[in-house]
Amino acid sequence: MAAYTDLLASITRDAGNVASVVIPDAWMQGRTTYGGLTAALCLEAAMPLAPGMPIRSAQVAFVGPVGGPVTCTPTLLRQGKNTVFLSVRMIGTEGVAAEAIFAFGVARASALSFANLPAPDVTAPGDTPSYFGDNPNRPNFTRNFNMRMAAGTRPISGSDTGDVSIWMRHVDPAAPTDAVALLAIADAPPPAAMSMFTAPARISSMTWMAEFLTDDITTQDGWFLARHVAETARDGYSSQAMTLWNSAGEPMMIGRQTIAIFG
Repeated sequence: MAAYTDLLASITRDAGNVASVVIPDAWMQGRTTYGGLTAALCLEAAMPLAPGMPIRSAQVAFVGPVGGPVTCTPTLLRQGKNTVFLSVRMIGTEGVAAEAIFAFGVARASALSFANLPAPDVTAPGDTPSYFGDNPNRPNFTRNFNMRMAAGTRPISGSDTGDVSIWMRHVDPAAPTDAVALLAIADAPPPAAMSMFTAPARISSMTWMAEFLTDDITTQDGWFLARHVAETARDGYSSQAMTLWNSAGEPMMIGRQTIAIFG
């Protein structure tokens, strides 16, 4: 297993801030890199161009399969007084692998402060069973995370609904609690629609939008609770809503994802 912090420490940057890294097999999801890591590497490449500014949103298109050596090229799109917009293109040996746009913004005073996103009522991580158990066929990348089934059903269960809640944390004890690490873990659960499958079928993430709800990313013992809900499935594509809370039930991130279903 390639530890998360070791992988990020291996990133090199040239004078133009182009970031290069070799993605090991331990982070693969089938024939491509796990999408959460792809997004996180793009964000890591963007950070030097927005120093000290909190990330507010990420929009990532997973254009093609990628593994092994990659480069991430950040481009400044616009810099204002309070916000910065950046794009990042990830290129692998087969061409463009991902395209991302990130919005950074400083905190400012506002008369509004609320979050109508209550966390589901589930057992604590220590009282929740392992998601994968001793399954030897679990995807490679999932071994980088501790995952526990809090609510819903596992893939290929023939469920009537796709609604899954999972406790997750990085296996790497040195993994920081920051925006890049949060993005790296937020996409770890299988698509919620897979709970409705009655037979194995391939899936592929196409796009992912994530909004960071706070610049104070904290939790206890590294645990975050993810809830993924499949809202539509039609013509071989599924759209799902995603929410991530910390261990205290405070919302950290929301998102949407478009998934291709081959079956």
